Amino acid sequence: MKPIVILGIFVADTAYRAQRMPQMGETILGQGFVLGPGGKGSNQAVAAGKAGGDVHMITRLGDDAFAGIARDIWGKAGVKPAVKVDHESYTGAAFIFVDSNSGNNAIIVANGAAGRIAVEDIEANRALIEGAGVFVTQLEQPIAPAHHGLAIARAAGVTTILNPAPAAELSDAMLALCDYLTPNESEAELLTGLPVTNLDEAKAAAEALLRRGVGAVILTLGANGVLYHDAQQTLHVPVVSAGKVIDTTGAGDAFNGGFAVALAEGKPIAEALRFGNATAGISVTRVGAAASSPERAEIDGLLQG
Repeated sequence: MKPIVILGIFVADTAYRAQRMPQMGETILGQGFVLGPGGKGSNQAVAAGKAGGDVHMITRLGDDAFAGIARDIWGKAGVKPAVKVDHESYTGAAFIFVDSNSGNNAIIVANGAAGRIAVEDIEANRALIEGAGVFVTQLEQPIAPAHHGLAIARAAGVTTILNPAPAAELSDAMLALCDYLTPNESEAELLTGLPVTNLDEAKAAAEALLRRGVGAVILTLGANGVLYHDAQQTLHVPVVSAGKVIDTTGAGDAFNGGFAVALAEGKPIAEALRFGNATAGISVTRVGAAASSPERAEIDGLLQG
């Protein structure tokens, strides 16, 4: 199996739980705190590594304690870092306020070093990308290096996956570099201007993305599974349930990581989609994002059960 190369960001999630947000100049007592790993690229790399992939992570980190969190979770998942240490910045972090009454949250993300990922970082890892089986990226780092990475991968015959999150306007030129585009409903709506509230609308949005040059669209639909659409076929693949849903944070990242592994192993598309769904299906029965991603044996056990 050829490597999976993932370009993306790591941030340290700092989550505070309290009854309300303090006013300016005010200090209040909180009811809980959690520090953990985050960032879509990192979450996807961890999911792919735990699912059995040979995974490399291209990013930037600062030279600080939060960088140690990244390296620790990557090490446990078998992810190989292709990291530039940016001494002029800091490892990204997110402030997450959770209202203990409603469960609603408010978030501030400071990408730090990862927000400074540049085309030069992609060029420094050109050989790694060209030797990969699958190249994956998202939109949390600047778009220019993501576009450049997709172009290098496509020119080398590497399978490309773009998870267009967070939602952003993208050029047809960039979309045409994507073998697989994996938006959720809101991201597909932004890219197409079409509503996505049912399977028929999802297919129409996917068809619109195909007309813009995408090879295949995989719309992640939460409890409705995924809709796959390319020029030859349309598949609706239901969720693979592993039990009661506890926390959907990072489910999309788990799907993308699992799906990338299945593609790298040469699985047929229907089987690869189901493998991705099983990865996500287990993750939502646990709390957290990267921490909830399952090991390979768990995925295989669910699929065989």
